Amino acid sequence: MLKELYNKTIKLAGHKRSKSILGFISFIESFVFPIPPDVLIIPMTIAKKNEWIRIALIATIGSVLGACLGYFIGYVFFNEIGLKIFDIYGVDDASFLKDKVSSDGGVIAWITLLAIAGFSPVPFKLLTITSGFINFNIFYFIVISLVTRGSRFFLIAFLVGNFGTTMKKIIEKKLLKFSIFLSAILIIFAYIIYKFLNNFIN
Repeated sequence: MLKELYNKTIKLAGHKRSKSILGFISFIESFVFPIPPDVLIIPMTIAKKNEWIRIALIATIGSVLGACLGYFIGYVFFNEIGLKIFDIYGVDDASFLKDKVSSDGGVIAWITLLAIAGFSPVPFKLLTITSGFINFNIFYFIVISLVTRGSRFFLIAFLVGNFGTTMKKIIEKKLLKFSIFLSAILIIFAYIIYKFLNNFIN
């Protein structure tokens, strides 16, 4: 079923309203849809290389808006909707996380998880919903979502748009290793942002 959904998503890249479809899929992927926007970004960028910035921007805006809705679901409707989405992915209740994130160490750990999920294949949607459930700082949440999702989509669109099908094959084959490496960089970056914002606010 997942493979069939994957193939149907790829076909949408050739639709005349592919950009609107990309924005919609980027939006729903942040809180429920299992197929990442990259599946559309890569073929769309190959077809329209000079529009790679616009394609990446649409995916980023859609994804961050979807992340905000995921946060809202977790904050207001976790038991009614959030748990049902968690069940789809075989994840248990996240209640134990509330106490863990209350400390400074917990906040940093959550920023790290958001950075990893925002950039890597880890299900970002589970982190967006749980962030709302644990009342994670909404400002930090939006900044991290914007930086990580934007970095991922702009990087993929840039590489494919400028280096074509060769880079497409490399990204598809090495996406996990590539994501882990850049996630490590983003973890450090997210930590620096947290410390800066914390000192600025205090």
